[in-house]
Amino acid sequence: MFCFQCEQTANCKSCSGSAGVCGKSGVTAQAQDDLTGALISLAMSGSDDYDLFIDGLFTTVTNVNFSSETVKAITKRAGSKPFDMAEIWNADEDIRSLKSLILFGLRGMAAYAYHARVLGYRDDDVNKFFVKALAGIGREDYGMNELLPLVMETGQVNYKCMALLDKANTETYGSPSPVQVSTTIEKGPFIVITGHDLKDLELLLRQTEGKGINVYTHGEMLPAHAYPELRKYSHLKGNFGTAWQNQQKEFDAPGAFLFTTNCLMPPKKSYIDNVFTTGLVQFEGVKHIDEGKDFSPVIARALELGGYKEDVKGGTLTTGFGHDAVLGVADKVIEAVKSGAIKHFFLVGGCDGARAGRNYYTEFVKKAPADTIILTLACGKFRFNNLDLGTIGGLPRLLDMGQCNDAYSAIQVALALSKAFKCGVNDLPLSLVLSWYEQKAVCILLTLLSLGIKNIRLGPTLPAFVSPNVLKYLVENFNIAPITTPEKDLADILG
Repeated sequence: MFCFQCEQTANCKSCSGSAGVCGKSGVTAQAQDDLTGALISLAMSGSDDYDLFIDGLFTTVTNVNFSSETVKAITKRAGSKPFDMAEIWNADEDIRSLKSLILFGLRGMAAYAYHARVLGYRDDDVNKFFVKALAGIGREDYGMNELLPLVMETGQVNYKCMALLDKANTETYGSPSPVQVSTTIEKGPFIVITGHDLKDLELLLRQTEGKGINVYTHGEMLPAHAYPELRKYSHLKGNFGTAWQNQQKEFDAPGAFLFTTNCLMPPKKSYIDNVFTTGLVQFEGVKHIDEGKDFSPVIARALELGGYKEDVKGGTLTTGFGHDAVLGVADKVIEAVKSGAIKHFFLVGGCDGARAGRNYYTEFVKKAPADTIILTLACGKFRFNNLDLGTIGGLPRLLDMGQCNDAYSAIQVALALSKAFKCGVNDLPLSLVLSWYEQKAVCILLTLLSLGIKNIRLGPTLPAFVSPNVLKYLVENFNIAPITTPEKDLADILG
């Protein structure tokens, strides 16, 4: 196998041999390469089977599908002779780097398009771009001059895709509003739902209503509590555990666990019988809920296990500061900036992971001065979202804006502030300190760059697929930089 698409890739270079660091076998990795090659060939033929492109790309995101047989089944749907991915992996390093940026950005964008689609929302421009970009990846005659604009266009189209998903979520479930979420797990049967898919959560809540089962969110599902049409269910009780990489410690519990998207770690034998997948998520030996979305097996398992005998006490987490909620108090924010009460904004968010250096983000937030606001989103927030940072002018210093796709909300807030202060976004007292793990982080980064946002600090490591020359381009044009230490980065930003 050859894979270097995620942050945990072996030795910060690539995974090879019989298995990847994520637990994916070499056989499955090769099947995903074959699938990607088939999608590229299909795109070069001009196909408009957009659902297949979205499903296929999303399937190849890290921590989604560990089953070679189901990956091969999707490949058969493409029905074309696969493009040989070795032509990319063995290409000149700069061409490989740019094509990888596009491909991995497309995979992340496909996840957002998928979630919008299940709620009945599509965008022709987004769909057509999947075909255009995949075909571009397959072009042997494309060099730096053709690929660099395609990289930026990937970011531009992902911005439109995130806007589509924001519209789908808010029109279906209402605008998020701030809410405190309990982390106490009450005694009795329970189901934990993880991933990102709000539709799956809604269906689960409907099917468990009146059955004496409590439902808890996990990881990127935490922001679901902020949507009025979801939190109206009284048995949606709170949030279980922390981020995805802690599953193997936290999921060894007497409840059932439903995976809806790309947050799956290989389950341990001690709890594998309690795990269920749905949608495009699959793992060999784990029971799968098909497109009919009948969650009866999950419900039956939760009732059989019975849950905890006594309440497991926890605390509270706050979420729900989407763009509507923040802009609803924009006058207070603007006044606090003008008065000097707020000196700076930090967006500290992104994907979490297991690498030890990620304690940087916890320390950064702890050391940020008391006259600064911390905006956060995605599962990286679990490094610090249990901290009490106090308030400024009646506003919490820590504002959880939601899932990774809610980077759209952060962008809306930044644009509104730049308009209010009559300056460019890069002139605002706003700094982005981001963590990355997988391909959705790639497409968000490309979106930020396509909007001209500069001075982003990225960690815990730089992507292995970014060649020295491409990195030089990003540094020279966008002043993107790796994180160093919290103390130094804060001093440089606020100096």
